[in-house]
Parts: sequence; C-alpha cells; structure tokens
Amino acid sequence: MESRLKVLGHPVHPMLVMFPVALLVTAVLFDVIDTVGGPDFLGEVAYWNITVGLIGGLLAAVAGSFDLLAIPTGTRAKRVGLLHAGANVAVILLFAAVWAVRLNADSRAAGGALIAIEVVAVAILGISAWLGGELVDRLGVGVDREAGLDAPSSLRPPAATHRIGEAR
Repeated sequence: MESRLKVLGHPVHPMLVMFPVALLVTAVLFDVIDTVGGPDFLGEVAYWNITVGLIGGLLAAVAGSFDLLAIPTGTRAKRVGLLHAGANVAVILLFAAVWAVRLNADSRAAGGALIAIEVVAVAILGISAWLGGELVDRLGVGVDREAGLDAPSSLRPPAATHRIGEAR
C-alpha cells in the first residue's frame, strides 16, 4: 500500500519520526547523566529536547494518520497500525506530562520519578518503532507500487496511461 502523503516521491511519515525518536531518547540519556552528577546544563537541554521532540512527534502523528486511515479495515496491517498509533500517543502523553511538571519548576532537572516515566515512555517507543518496521517491512504499508531493486527514480514523472488525443 503506497503512502498517501509524499514529498518528492517519498513518504513523509518516516522522514519525520527520526527527529522525535532521537530527541526523546537523548533527553532521557541527558537526564540520567544529569542525575548521576553530570553537568548541570544537561537537565535544561533534556527539557528542550522533550519540547522539540513533542512538537516533532505531533507532526509525525499527523503524517502517519494519513497512511493509517488508508489501511483497509479488518486487516492485520490495520490492527498493527492502530497498536503503533496507540503506543505513540502513550509516549507523547507520558513525555507531555514530564514536560508539564518541568515547565514552571525552579529547576529543569528531572529527578528519579520523572526519569522513571521517561524510561517507560522510551520502552514503549521502542515497541512502537518495531511495530512501525513491521508495518513497512512485513506488511508493505507506505511502500511504492513500483518498489523493487531496479525501480526507477522517485523524481521521474509517473508514467501516463494515455495522452489526450491518442488512441487507446
């Protein structure tokens, strides 16, 4: 099933997901390092990573919803897609809660309970990433109809089935 939202012939959703994943995972690493005695500024950097990661996650969710809505009902792909989307919503909600607690705090440092929430969220994110891979690699969601080892460039114009004035 070909992706519904593309830029220059490539699906937008996979282009966007790498940013929030990287930012949120890095935020957790920075918070852990900050908590065990690393430089004080890492808590602040982690907070801003979460901020930008949440924005990127919402953009990725919008792009992913275009493909999710196009998956036929009653298929394994739809079930996996809904699990993938639900897991991502959980991740966004957990990190949004951590972000909200830190928003007006005296210190942007996370501390034990918030880091525990972040670790749970990253574990869910890992499961969701696996589900996303399952959707693409096993179930063919978002894969171009012409995909193959010798497929033409995605930048070439689509082949016309017939032109006006030509006989069929």
